[in-house]
Amino acid sequence: MSIVSPSYFRCSGPRLKKCLLRTFPVASWLPRYSIRENALGDFISGISVGIMQLPQGMAYALLAAVPPVFGLYSSFYPVLVYFIFGTSKHISLGTYAVLSVMIGGVTERLAPDSDFMVWDNVTNSSMVDTTVRDAERIKVAAAVTFLSGIFQIVLGLVQFGFVVTYLSEPLVRGYTTGAAIHVIVSQLKYTFGINPVRHSGPLALIYTVIELCYLLPQTNIGTLVVSIVAIVGLILAKELNSYLGKKLPVPIPVELIIIVATVISWQVDVEGKYGVDVVGLIPSGLQPPVFPEVSLFGQVIGDAFALSVVGYGIAISLGRIFALKYGYKVDSNQELVALGLSNSFGGIFQCFAISCSMSRTLVQESTGGKTQIAGALSAIVILFITLWIGALFEDLPKAVLAAIIYVNLHGMMKQFLDIPLLWRTNKIDMMVWVVTFILTVLLNPDLGLAAAIGFSMLTVIFRTQLPKYSALGRVPNTDIYRPLENFNQVRNVPGILIFRSSATLYFANAEICHRHCYKCHATVFSTLFFFLSFCSSSSPPPPPPPPHACTLPPPPLHLLVSLWGK
Repeated sequence: MSIVSPSYFRCSGPRLKKCLLRTFPVASWLPRYSIRENALGDFISGISVGIMQLPQGMAYALLAAVPPVFGLYSSFYPVLVYFIFGTSKHISLGTYAVLSVMIGGVTERLAPDSDFMVWDNVTNSSMVDTTVRDAERIKVAAAVTFLSGIFQIVLGLVQFGFVVTYLSEPLVRGYTTGAAIHVIVSQLKYTFGINPVRHSGPLALIYTVIELCYLLPQTNIGTLVVSIVAIVGLILAKELNSYLGKKLPVPIPVELIIIVATVISWQVDVEGKYGVDVVGLIPSGLQPPVFPEVSLFGQVIGDAFALSVVGYGIAISLGRIFALKYGYKVDSNQELVALGLSNSFGGIFQCFAISCSMSRTLVQESTGGKTQIAGALSAIVILFITLWIGALFEDLPKAVLAAIIYVNLHGMMKQFLDIPLLWRTNKIDMMVWVVTFILTVLLNPDLGLAAAIGFSMLTVIFRTQLPKYSALGRVPNTDIYRPLENFNQVRNVPGILIFRSSATLYFANAEICHRHCYKCHATVFSTLFFFLSFCSSSSPPPPPPPPHACTLPPPPLHLLVSLWGK
């Protein structure tokens, strides 16, 4: 008898159509797009998000240790790919701080400044050949991005979308908070105008902070003033947005401060007069496709896998939040494929890894965006800037981009408030949050993620090995049952012992469950023995032991076991 029906492998018109619509989700909703209901909101949302993408893309490129213009490329190509293959209607794909700082760790590790030192005959001193260094770092970023996309595609094709369930919310929030600390520390050099040596490996952040403190006397006052003014201006603008949020049709685009900063920088010549570091050359046009260097894959394979997991975890979490809010479904496996295609395609065009941003997604949703048409429009805005007006931002101080990063991280910093909440509700989850944060800060984002997942798995084992056991009794004259040891008014049910376990019974905790149940009532020992033997084996239960095998009297009680209590 055939296990699989021959019709399972038969191709039919409806089956082919269903497969194509699942692979290309845009084909299922774009023909039914309602211009009257959605066009205006998507247009306003797309323009707003595109304006946000400009400074964020350039700023996060600094985190990735590549020239700022490559942040614009990363805000263009992957967004268009996701428009075709993605299933979420609301998330805003593009550069993301955590992934950018992870890529920055890889690029600076494989292409450090020390490998590109040249002798300057004019100053009789050594200096970094930034042109050659940046070209090599772009190759590294493209290689790790392309490989992370391949990982995501493979995981999506083999239906591994469920893997995100092993990344608990405390783990993700603790990890992103720890990564945010790395982001802040990495931008302090632009805030103070100093040049610390890049450290890598465990405790790199600690060494970097120590060196930053050592270099503080060399602070460029002009750069520091620009940073303070930009941070204060951004905070005031965001507070004004919050205060007038319900009265304004769209939020004030506070990122437009970069235009004001660029004009002032150009008029005052802050680079020439005060030594303030600026963005520099922004070439117009797009880069031709270049396949990443295969020779680099072996050196970045671990980093690529970490990027693929983190990027997918963030995207699917946000996607599910908005899908639940608006009543539609997000296909986790198709999201993996969509992100993988976005990253692999972007790697060929020298982009760095992308995911979705909470701040941009909230703007896209709050300004009326209802479909990924808004995302496509934001990409068109970036294309316009890249082709025609990108050169206008060459005098933008990098300190302003660092200020934008600081202010955009305020949401992640609020995640510290999770700790007292978890302390009151679930101390094990609080431990996962705190340990993940500490490991991420001390071991860097890549090693910290692996160690945090390992620790989270250990807590799962401990929860099944050390569950809560209790004997339940009934509150008189009600159908309410509560633990006997916690409530004085609860009474035993005559002739019945109700035993509750907070974990599912299996071989690893069967003996522990047996021991605790025996403590609750020793006379049920023999009955429990046969119950556990049956639950711990796939074979039928053995026959009752002979009378001499157990000296306990026959159990007078019925045994009820609850395995999913709380």
